[in-house]
Amino acid sequence: MSPTHDYDVLVIGGGPGGYSCAIRAAQLGLRTACVEERDKLGGTCLNVGCIPSKSLLDASHHFESASNGHLAAFGLRFDNVSFDLAAMMRQKDDVVASLAKGIDFLFKKHGVTRLKGTASFASPHAIDIEGKAVTARSIIIATGSSPSAIPGLDIDNESGPFVDSTGALALARVPEHMVVVGGGVIGLELGSVWRRLGSKVTVIELQDDILPGMDNDVRRVMAKLLKTQGLALRTATSVVDAVAGNAKAELTVRSSASQSTETLVADTVLVATGRKANTRSLKLENAGVVSDERGFIPVDSRGATGVAGIFAIGDVTRGPMLAHRAQDDGIALAERLAGGFRPTDHDLIASVIYTKPEAASVGRTEQELVASGHPYRKALVPMSSNSRAKVHRETDGFVKLLAEAGSGRIIGAHIVAGAAGTIIAQAVQAMEFSATAEDIAYTSHPHPGENEAIREAAFHLVGAPVHAA
Repeated sequence: MSPTHDYDVLVIGGGPGGYSCAIRAAQLGLRTACVEERDKLGGTCLNVGCIPSKSLLDASHHFESASNGHLAAFGLRFDNVSFDLAAMMRQKDDVVASLAKGIDFLFKKHGVTRLKGTASFASPHAIDIEGKAVTARSIIIATGSSPSAIPGLDIDNESGPFVDSTGALALARVPEHMVVVGGGVIGLELGSVWRRLGSKVTVIELQDDILPGMDNDVRRVMAKLLKTQGLALRTATSVVDAVAGNAKAELTVRSSASQSTETLVADTVLVATGRKANTRSLKLENAGVVSDERGFIPVDSRGATGVAGIFAIGDVTRGPMLAHRAQDDGIALAERLAGGFRPTDHDLIASVIYTKPEAASVGRTEQELVASGHPYRKALVPMSSNSRAKVHRETDGFVKLLAEAGSGRIIGAHIVAGAAGTIIAQAVQAMEFSATAEDIAYTSHPHPGENEAIREAAFHLVGAPVHAA
């Protein structure tokens, strides 16, 4: 360690990118500290994002399976099924607390110094933590992101009626009517939770279809399935006015196709229109770091800003705003700071929506390949042909593989299935090592398993489908 600095590495932010970077740096012998303003480590993902939302998704799915007859198909019958919302929230909080304690344990085990408070730059190598100055040879900005607001929709997570994702994870009662503004991952996941628990849910999406950025086959099938489950999807529609009063909200929405307007009345409006980088309070100007017009910090392929010794990872930089991307950035950066080298490829970061069924995508979409003129071959295998899916009675969806026309190398995978978020990992690994369709097809897969659908799609790509209809 340089005698002129308190630490070799100082990470601002204790989310997935920040805590992973700090732990890995400490493992590699660097004197490391991590400053976090929350009481618990884990960032947005653990505290008010990925983990609590999946907890509620899982709980609400179990309730619906017991109450709507899905389990009856297995010979399991229940009478007068009910749920305890307060208990559901407590178990969600217990999971969060347990995982946060786990990160604290790892910090102690590996010798990461935890600093509590809000950090801002005093100079390129010094930060101020609520009046205390701390210096480091390398400073990593990993402050993550927060929900974006819509002008005129004043978020109040305590009393509503307008809430963001944080508020939607802690509602004290089931809304009679929830309007979700935004048909992306967050809106559809949380909308699904409250629909399963009894809410009427209307989703307003500005684009022509839900799940912007995903392959069109995924968007089409997911829209059909979610409508079947009871979500009202109003695509190509915008919010033009919003008024709150008497614990209700009145939204005026306009269809872009007909230009007609309509008023929707809801007791909860979830604003889920994206996220923004948390850079405003960092006083970047004191370090000479400049953010772009949207608040993101420009970095090179190694995570370096334009100022020596200052780096940025995860949601504060442009790229997929996903916890596993931030974690990958953080671990790779720590290894580079310790003298090693490991590249990261943001094109191989999978996106998953944990509805039922799940949807997952990685790599190029078919629409991107068509637009670029890139020669490709595709195979689409329905999950209805997969034996494990039949056992689970989760046969909706498909596995779609895209391969380079000449080499056969897999360049895209798009899945709708009960376990899509798990299946996609095989495709990511295959693409990481430039595997071909033949590599996957002639690799043994355990039977019965959902991942056999990947193998079957690969067999289609090499012209040897085994279970073709």
